[in-house]
Amino acid sequence: MEVTNKYIVIKNHIEDAPKESHFEIKTEPFALSLEPGSDNVIVKNLHISIDPYLITRMKSYSTSHKVISFTTPVTPGKAIDAIIIGKVVTSGNAKFDKDDLVLGVFTWAEYSVVKEENIIRKLESSEFPLTYHLGILGFGGLSAYAGFFEICKPQKGEKVFVSAASGSVGNIVGQYAKILGCYVVGCAGSQKKVALLKEKLGFDDAFNYKEETDLNSTLKKYFPDGIDIYFDNVGGEMLEAAVANMKTYGRVTACGVISEYTDAEKRASPNMMDVVYKRITIKGFLAIDFLNIFAEFSAKTMDYLRNGQLEVIEDKSLGVESIPSAFVGLFNGDNVGKKIVDLAEE
Repeated sequence: MEVTNKYIVIKNHIEDAPKESHFEIKTEPFALSLEPGSDNVIVKNLHISIDPYLITRMKSYSTSHKVISFTTPVTPGKAIDAIIIGKVVTSGNAKFDKDDLVLGVFTWAEYSVVKEENIIRKLESSEFPLTYHLGILGFGGLSAYAGFFEICKPQKGEKVFVSAASGSVGNIVGQYAKILGCYVVGCAGSQKKVALLKEKLGFDDAFNYKEETDLNSTLKKYFPDGIDIYFDNVGGEMLEAAVANMKTYGRVTACGVISEYTDAEKRASPNMMDVVYKRITIKGFLAIDFLNIFAEFSAKTMDYLRNGQLEVIEDKSLGVESIPSAFVGLFNGDNVGKKIVDLAEE
């Protein structure tokens, strides 16, 4: 049997901010059968995770390209791989049966031919929506959990600052911090997002960074005694201002640098005198560094969800055609929470 398969490619490498014109929707015939002896599977993609780090893979050069396998560069004209949930429609592999739900690294497409090593795990039915495994119960949630608890080692009552706090990771970090009993302030790019942080997610305070002309003074206002923990999702000037306002022995978790992904001239230059004399720890990490605690993270987070201690924020678009605009929107501040493109229902 043969179907028509739509998929997304980049026309050329993207060196600055992405635009929808950088992408192309391609259509080609797609066989739902495998070659005899193949141990691959064919997956119908259901839900696609839209993540900003992919922009580094779309560049002709990035220092991240040779660091780890999932940051290897994307080839113009070829399908783009990402974290996706799909349903097996054909299997040549004894480990996977037709109709299995799987999470893995598939392609921005309606259908993907997948090697076993690209399937992260099967997904069993649970009381939670399937898309949670792309966000709060997936790598976004693990990033929040590991970056906050494992790297920052927070204590009840500490002062926590979260940038991009309405984004897919930041909103979860802030909620974890409140569950622990910390004082939490977040920044976001609109008054609507600020209201969400304070009124729905329980942040103690929040501000719109676009309305602030002096970030150093702004943080001093919200943290007159200094910041214990800064969970950094943006880099740039915000990191500089946060370091200037850190307490002695403050901890900075570097999870993302979205302000620097699209501007080669924008590089954070924190005051190293502060770093040295305040003995500030700044540590970068990747979620995959902490797969050893995935079971712990998953169990605790599911308990928080069952107890109503965590709110889940998802921002969804529909159809392959919406992938370019969904991705571009990440860099324009359009999304709130985890950005997902739904292709089909389970």
